[in-house]
Amino acid sequence: MPEVLIIMGSKSDLPIAEKAVDIFKRFDIDYKVMIASAHRTPSRVEEIVTSSDAKVFIAIAGLAAALPGVVASFTTRPVIGVPVSGKMNLDALLSIVQMPPGVPVATVGLDRGDNAALLAIEMMSISDSGLADKMASYRKEMADKVIKDSEGVADV
Repeated sequence: MPEVLIIMGSKSDLPIAEKAVDIFKRFDIDYKVMIASAHRTPSRVEEIVTSSDAKVFIAIAGLAAALPGVVASFTTRPVIGVPVSGKMNLDALLSIVQMPPGVPVATVGLDRGDNAALLAIEMMSISDSGLADKMASYRKEMADKVIKDSEGVADV
């Protein structure tokens, strides 16, 4: 059973999903990636979501970006929406951010599959102290890198 189910609206969203996959591999999180379109295959979206035991869903979509909201309509588990950049970036972003009351979708920045994965891990770490420890180590690595990078520019 995957802990996180990543649903992409189309195959062209794969580079964004791969950012999440890289994070999940680093944290040893079981995940699955699927393609289902809110507009072209709505019954497939419903079937995937309602039959899944995933703890968290990540839905990646561009343009009208209805997929995260549709996923959220079929579950009470957390849904994280990742808007895909394009010619009209605000369309995808606002479609995910502006959900109606009662059907929330967490939203990360444009193309930020990595942040979606990290947010999913943070959600799951609420009940998993081992995962919380891994996240704390990850954050320390990021901080250490910033400090090291700062040392390298001190003489500029």
